[in-house]
Amino acid sequence: MSAISPIVGLDGHGMGGVALLPEAYLEQRWYAAYTSANHEKRVAKQLSVRDVEHFLPLYESVRRWKDRRVRLQMPLFPGYVFVRLALRDRLKVLQVPSVVRLVGYGDAPAALDEEEVEGLRWALAEGMRAEPHPYLRVGCGVRITDGPLAGHEGILVRRKGNQRVVLSVDLIQRSIHVQIDSSCLEPLV
Repeated sequence: MSAISPIVGLDGHGMGGVALLPEAYLEQRWYAAYTSANHEKRVAKQLSVRDVEHFLPLYESVRRWKDRRVRLQMPLFPGYVFVRLALRDRLKVLQVPSVVRLVGYGDAPAALDEEEVEGLRWALAEGMRAEPHPYLRVGCGVRITDGPLAGHEGILVRRKGNQRVVLSVDLIQRSIHVQIDSSCLEPLV
């Protein structure tokens, strides 16, 4: 059972009420703030102004325009900025223009895994190259996009820690699994 702490004026309007809240409400955790399209950098700048700890992972992309090539810093997770705060302070984030909501279930924001966020921050700070990739979930249908099996469809599975694709020959009712790099896969819609 979690500890309970009293909070005065919880409603944010100075009503003076006393409410009892779990310690989790007071603990700083990482959350994903969903932003308007292409507003991630603006949101990050506003969070800095408001002294909210945040993390906007970026990657370098080379874009070719008519007469030149340009290196751009693009969000690794388009539409999201990670924020670290106690839920009691969530209005600091929700009042930022272009922040739509904190990601969660129903009306309750869901905290991200601390180790995942810190691991990603550390890896990017150490110079690891990363680029966005379509989300692939074990058990989902995928299409192979490159290599000798390009165009084949199968099911993504994990075996001995590696991602593999199960390909089936329906006529003879047999399947095989092949190890394919995830960059050569796209989810079936």
